[in-house]
Amino acid sequence: MKAPRSIFVVAWFTISAMAQSSQSGPLELERTIPLPKVEGRIDHMTVDLGNQRLFVAALENNTVEVLDLGPGRRIYTIRGLNEPQGLVYLFELEKIVVANGGDGACRYFDGRSFRPLNVVQLPDDADNVRYDAVSKRLYVGYGKGALGILDAATGQRLGDIKLEGHPESFQLEKYSPRIFVNVPTAGHVAVVDREKRVVAAKWPVPQAAENFPMALDEADHRLFIGCRKPGVVLVLETVRGQVVARLNSAGDADDL
Repeated sequence: MKAPRSIFVVAWFTISAMAQSSQSGPLELERTIPLPKVEGRIDHMTVDLGNQRLFVAALENNTVEVLDLGPGRRIYTIRGLNEPQGLVYLFELEKIVVANGGDGACRYFDGRSFRPLNVVQLPDDADNVRYDAVSKRLYVGYGKGALGILDAATGQRLGDIKLEGHPESFQLEKYSPRIFVNVPTAGHVAVVDREKRVVAAKWPVPQAAENFPMALDEADHRLFIGCRKPGVVLVLETVRGQVVARLNSAGDADDL
């Protein structure tokens, strides 16, 4: 039963990417992309819109699956990983960075040939990855509570931002130095100042727990927090972190 679930999630992500430029309205399933011989749970994904490619972290299969969104088929498999979780495609550098939960390694791959490049070692459980296009830095959630800061081009480790627990999804604002970080074991959203490298505020997650996924609408000052217990999405305004809406959701949400 694991394989069909993986196929459905890939299809959902594809539709979401296409819907960004279409008229608003309910999403409809257009197609699925089969992933034969991919076993177990998949984790995060990243898209290369310029080349219409989707990169899927197949966590339990220890691979990253590369999909061509045009014909809707797999074109390559990156093997030899250790529980790949987060990943990001760096369009300017034509590189893929994959964070591995099993050994804490952030592995760089060529975006065309997919050959392995350099490896940046974090202590353990490297998870979500985000790219700051202005500063050319990567932020990687890892371990029992930190965001690692890397030079995107060289992979040089530049420092850490300490947190009270393992960071799940986090989002960077483009027009301010803030990073919003889900810290489910602490029951809050950490508001990080990435210039000062400190936690500037902690917003509680009221009447819910296990806040894993997150999405940010910076223009409208809204932060969407997915919780698993119960299955809800909390909508926070991003000035003071007050909840302005609460919507029912799936009970095992992992990404928004």
